[in-house]
Amino acid sequence: MESASQDINLNSPNKGLLSDTMTDVPVDNASVATAPPPRASTYNGLTEAEEEELKSELAKVEEEIGTLRQVLAAKERHCGELKRKLGLTPLDGLKQNLSKSWHDVQVSNAYKKTQETLSQAGQKTSAALSNVGSVISRKLGDMRNSATFKSFEDRVGTIKSRVVGSRENSVDELHSPSASGDKPPQDNAPF
Repeated sequence: MESASQDINLNSPNKGLLSDTMTDVPVDNASVATAPPPRASTYNGLTEAEEEELKSELAKVEEEIGTLRQVLAAKERHCGELKRKLGLTPLDGLKQNLSKSWHDVQVSNAYKKTQETLSQAGQKTSAALSNVGSVISRKLGDMRNSATFKSFEDRVGTIKSRVVGSRENSVDELHSPSASGDKPPQDNAPF
């Protein structure tokens, strides 16, 4: 019984083969003889008759598919001829498809919810901008009433009166009898 105590090497090239020491084991030939013969078909345990029936049905279905493809191709050609006779172009079909798609989008719940949300956001943005505008107006009014702005306004007024005053003097000189009266005075006022 040395063979029973030997280690089995699974990496051996002889693995799965009976060793010489295993030939002493008695074999029950009765159990081998009573096993059913293997089935003739290899398709998921089907009998030959079932397999032939399925193959026949498959051939019929494939033939029907081919016929339907031919009918569809003929119908598409006929449709194309009718459209050509009516003067409909592929661009017209594209326009119609886009129009239908846009209509479908507009009636969808997602579009309606998005439209409502954007409308509310627009109203809130409008109110916020209105508030910002009124705050800016109020701040500008406060700034105009400040002493610094009044001082700046007085200085601009003084400069303007000097410029306008000097301009009036130069216009008077142009209209004087000593100046040539052939040329009309030019208006180059900065204000």
